Amino acid sequence: MRRLSAVLTRAMTELVWLIGRTRIFMDNELCMRYVMKQRLFSLGDDFYIRDSSGNDIFFVDGKAFSFGDQLSFQDLQHQELAFIRQKLFSWGPTYEIYRNGALAAVVKKELFTFFNCTFTVDVPGPDDLVARGDLMDHEYEFVRGNERVAHVSKQWLAWSDTYGVDIAEGEDDILLLASTVVIDMACHGDRKQN
Repeated sequence: MRRLSAVLTRAMTELVWLIGRTRIFMDNELCMRYVMKQRLFSLGDDFYIRDSSGNDIFFVDGKAFSFGDQLSFQDLQHQELAFIRQKLFSWGPTYEIYRNGALAAVVKKELFTFFNCTFTVDVPGPDDLVARGDLMDHEYEFVRGNERVAHVSKQWLAWSDTYGVDIAEGEDDILLLASTVVIDMACHGDRKQN
């Protein structure tokens, strides 16, 4: 019976993804689906983030000429909601996410993981997150303890990097979307040199 329930839940998730509704189910809970798409021709790493209905809701503006990666996470009125800055002198890829000028999180790639990449999202207080899964193939999830709070999946047949990001209701969507951008930068930062 449990297996049937799991199969039905997965089928429901896939069906709602195909229909394109704004709210979907993840582990029997409501969540928000975002589509994050990198701009094909841009000087910096720019992303548009849309809701599942295709409406632009956020823009990530990558600074083209800076030391280390710097990105501004903005709403459509160009109000900065978060600022992402790469720490240049650290062991392994490390990024800081600022909100209203204060440090909101540090996203760091774990150095000594063997078959899968792992990132930690260190936030003030006890609510740290871990991104785990197949990060090179862009199929991973964010977890807090044993609870999955977001799932990221890459769309493969697209001209530019495109991701589906499902975030559980009640979570910090901006922090999780900014962390997804950071993981893309850390795992595929070599695109800038090509």
